[in-house]
Amino acid sequence: MAALLSCGSEAVLSHLSATALWELRPVDPVVIDVSIHRRGTRPREGIRVHRPRRLDPEDRAHRHGIPVTSLPRTLIDLAETVSTRSLERALDEAEFLKRLDEEDLAEALERNYGRTGAKRLRRTLRRHERGTTRTRTTLEEAFYVLVMANGLPRPEVNVAIGRLTVDFLWRERGLVVETDGGASHDRAAQREEDSRRDAVLATAGYETLRFTWHQVHRRPAEVVAALEAKVG
Repeated sequence: MAALLSCGSEAVLSHLSATALWELRPVDPVVIDVSIHRRGTRPREGIRVHRPRRLDPEDRAHRHGIPVTSLPRTLIDLAETVSTRSLERALDEAEFLKRLDEEDLAEALERNYGRTGAKRLRRTLRRHERGTTRTRTTLEEAFYVLVMANGLPRPEVNVAIGRLTVDFLWRERGLVVETDGGASHDRAAQREEDSRRDAVLATAGYETLRFTWHQVHRRPAEVVAALEAKVG
């Protein structure tokens, strides 16, 4: 809010900072993204000023009392600054939180027709089914990116099998992958719970592979080789 006040009454939070305010992704708060249509605002330390050609009233909103770009406009701005996978993650989170209205999104895309972000967001929406690849941890995300970067079949992500929710599932191959992060999986109680889950999944006809943070980050070739043998 201090960053906005320093930029004038017309300023709104935008881009990565707006994405964080909408709770679509965590963002380092060291630099605050602010959009303002009028000229003359001087850049200030810790503030990244954006000067869009248009910022319609419909593209403005308030969240927690803070002026911010609307969620659809935030996604359009985001599409100009982040990787395709980061954009997919934001869409997945918006779907999970049930905050993205289809009509509002369509109208925002029409208002911003011709912008690079609008074009890229449309392409992503055409090929990505929102909510289907929502990862819950940085380890899950690292594993998913590793899978896709190596051309392996796309898994279902955080999907229910009976009463269990598994991290990754290749349903047709009968394979479940669980990513085990943190010290909790070194504890006897957690190891026992992991064994119980694996047994339940085996009864349902699924084989389970488990990969640790160290394997995914330090020995990715071994992880890819193990997956290729099962689903490649």
